[in-house]
Amino acid sequence: MMRTRPLKVALLGCGVVGSEVARIMTTHAEDLTARIGAPVELAGVAVRRPSKVREGIDPALVTTDATALLKRGDIDIAIEVIGGIEPARGLITTAFRHGISVVSANKALLAQDGAALHAAADEAGLDLYYEAAVAGAIPLVRPMRESLAGDKINRVMGIVNGTTNFILDKMDSTGAGYQEALDEATALGYAEADPTADVEGYDAAAKAAILAGIAFHTRVRLDDVYREGMTEVSAADFASAKRMGCTIKLLAILERAADGRSVTARVHPAMIPLSHPLASVREAYNAVFVEAEAAGRLMFYGPGAGGSPTASAVLGDLVAVCRNKLAEATGPGESAYTQLPVSPMGDVVTRYHISLDVADKPGVLAQVATTFAEHGVSIDTVRQQGKDGEASLVVVTHRAPDAALSGTVEALRKLDTVRGVASIMRVEGE
Repeated sequence: MMRTRPLKVALLGCGVVGSEVARIMTTHAEDLTARIGAPVELAGVAVRRPSKVREGIDPALVTTDATALLKRGDIDIAIEVIGGIEPARGLITTAFRHGISVVSANKALLAQDGAALHAAADEAGLDLYYEAAVAGAIPLVRPMRESLAGDKINRVMGIVNGTTNFILDKMDSTGAGYQEALDEATALGYAEADPTADVEGYDAAAKAAILAGIAFHTRVRLDDVYREGMTEVSAADFASAKRMGCTIKLLAILERAADGRSVTARVHPAMIPLSHPLASVREAYNAVFVEAEAAGRLMFYGPGAGGSPTASAVLGDLVAVCRNKLAEATGPGESAYTQLPVSPMGDVVTRYHISLDVADKPGVLAQVATTFAEHGVSIDTVRQQGKDGEASLVVVTHRAPDAALSGTVEALRKLDTVRGVASIMRVEGE
């Protein structure tokens, strides 16, 4: 039987994503009612600049007092698309204190304070859903949190930032340098005026923390995620990658240790073979590769950002939370029962691609090989080219602890025959 009294929604933030959420709620109202089992009504929109014209939104709904909107007593669900830490954190906790379930797209806040927010939601007996916080429209959080709840996830590797993937794809396909590709991304609206959060890996690291917590049923904070940006990736790196049959992606990699006693979470550029499914992810698309014990290998692919894709994820959460409200139930909360420690990057076993500028004389290769051996790192392949007393030496290692590889690089820098380390990059996806 259809309920006639509407479920009332407070929209906190009305930028690119928020305005699209409001539009879909209005234009798809009948479908949403049929899917939920009750009408859903946009009851208020909290913004910073009330004078701005917002097409399709009744100006009477607009307010600058988000707290008062949440406290007025008739709101059932709050949609938080403000972003950042404050005032979003305070508003979400206020919502919980007033019996309001929350749908959020706030990756930074969830990566930093997800445990506290989940605890507040559990204490109040309310929902906290956040599909839109990771990979835009791609259904990823709920499949990992619910569909794979009976399985054991051992590894997650993915491209979770569209801006960086666009830049690296352009460098790969056109031979453009980093700055040229960044300029194109900015002109097309893929990159912000200040792209630091994207190109230095902060955005991807926040998403990695959220996914690691879900995948391994343990608490992983943003500070636990090892992070490297991709601003130093060069055209020469792509040339080296192509010679190896690889390309370069900024990857979020989350792994359970072989003994099951710890996990790792990291974000950094890496070479991956062209045969790997992630190598073919182009433009500003995202893709996440999940390896589970029973389900095997699963890949989730689609647009990872933008108003419409992100709003799609928000509305999916809204429907789920509304259904829970009608059933007087809640969906899954935080699952952190394993309490596994997060190992430092030095313990991670990886491969390295190292390009050295060396003197072109006898014995250099033997000296370099000895340095690798002294640090317990086995060499897979070596390629050397020399001219006019200078040479380039490219070494690809077998898998070894990252600390051993880093120690090797530091020792190589001290050799009098090594003029410089031109580039260092990890190799993944075998």
